[in-house]
Amino acid sequence: MTNRRLENRLILVTGASRGIGRAVAEALARQGAHLILVARTVGGLEEADDEIKRAGGSATLVPLDLTDFDAIDRLGASIYERWGKLDGLVGNAAMLGSLSPLGHIKPDSWKQLLDVNLTANWRLLRSLDPLLRRSDAGRVLFVTSAVGHEPRAYWGGYAVSKAALEMMAFIYAEETRSSPVRVNVINPGGTRTRMRADAYPGEDPATLPTPEDIAPRFVDLMLPSCTKHGECVEVR
Repeated sequence: MTNRRLENRLILVTGASRGIGRAVAEALARQGAHLILVARTVGGLEEADDEIKRAGGSATLVPLDLTDFDAIDRLGASIYERWGKLDGLVGNAAMLGSLSPLGHIKPDSWKQLLDVNLTANWRLLRSLDPLLRRSDAGRVLFVTSAVGHEPRAYWGGYAVSKAALEMMAFIYAEETRSSPVRVNVINPGGTRTRMRADAYPGEDPATLPTPEDIAPRFVDLMLPSCTKHGECVEVR
């Protein structure tokens, strides 16, 4: 394949076993990137790897529960030992949690939601920041949602986690402004995923774009030539 815009770039994608994460990983691989695929499900990672290989790409599979924060630290050390840098991070993994009044959310559920959607991404930044700064054009992209900045009844836990994720990303963008690192968040909008089906069970999925439809926008934001920084990018 000619004109592969991410040739020899190393990009880590979380939640890469299905949905948006998998589609984005495959799109990045088609542009020449070597992917570090992170997800809990080994079978899903292997299926994603098969698709990437069929597209002429390559990947390293990392079965990992993102709430294992010590493992995230070990991941950063392993990347440093093997490659010495990281060119991109796509923080996609998230959970919806229960859609209910704030007062009905159980404390354990609240903690799990924040651990997965927020704290794990902070731990990734903490572990990977030195590696991203060693790249000539480090790119960081976190997946957000409209509910992160538009209050919506019964979406409390998920919405709070996304609002905090956006603020964390924008603070990190300010901290990296004088470096080669560029940091943004992306709102894919309604997309045909399992999480969307759980949130809107009566919705016709055929009316929604697929993860493959929106993946090219993610690719654009991971390019070394991308100059966006500290922005919330709406896919539609």
